[in-house]
Amino acid sequence: IHLATENEQYLSELPEQAGYFKETRIVEFIFLLSEKWRLDQSARYQAVELLERFMIKQVEQMCANRGNAKGRDQGQRSSWSSVRDQIANTFVLRLVSCVQLASKLSLHYSRVTSDTALKFLQSLKYSYTKQELLESELAVLNTLHFHINVSTPLAYVELLLEVLGYNGCLLPVKPLHQLCVELLDFCYLTRETIYDTLLKIAIENSTPSKLQIAKFLTVKEDFMLLAVGVISAGVFILSPGHWEQVVEHLNCITGITPQSILEFSYAVVRRIVGSTTP
Repeated sequence: IHLATENEQYLSELPEQAGYFKETRIVEFIFLLSEKWRLDQSARYQAVELLERFMIKQVEQMCANRGNAKGRDQGQRSSWSSVRDQIANTFVLRLVSCVQLASKLSLHYSRVTSDTALKFLQSLKYSYTKQELLESELAVLNTLHFHINVSTPLAYVELLLEVLGYNGCLLPVKPLHQLCVELLDFCYLTRETIYDTLLKIAIENSTPSKLQIAKFLTVKEDFMLLAVGVISAGVFILSPGHWEQVVEHLNCITGITPQSILEFSYAVVRRIVGSTTP
């Protein structure tokens, strides 16, 4: 109930730019860096979500400040160019800071120290100091008003798997959990393709309008739907005999319709298979 409430609250306050900083290259960078630093599974998703939320707020603040500082036309173009340059110049530093903060939140023994982060940045030819690294962490914390310990889709997946087990679903828990984590990675890395397929299924049209794309944003950012879809796809791959029973249970637990669960599973499996066959 707590996770469902948190999810609904997030969706009700969703900024128009949600998802802008979850493109494949950024997510892949964070995932590879998390593997390099041996962080636990939850930390990499936490880092992606932290960076996304921080960057959106930072861009909003910078645009507001620049917009007030100069006139229109030429001044506005100069303002946008300046904002873009500032973002580009500090982006990797902010990304590393978000991974650092995520590592601290996970309470994992492989917490990323300042020395480790500096060494990595230096390997990319950046010349940041330890003080600048600390200031970057503080910039993320202050911009997000220290509200950084938000639930990730992995928490939704794991809790739903626990509830399924409690409700008597006889599933191969360990292999299913591992497969769900891999599918969650896959969904993050192929996000645009999966949700594009899902949108076209929902509107029954291959060319969605701008309004339809905008309205679909709450679907793309719905962690509960993502978790349900990942579990459903995992069961379909690993234990298809249990699939209908699991979809029924997931519908009862979350209120998400069987049709929506089926469509999400289809979009994921279709992307894995790489087939256009219905």
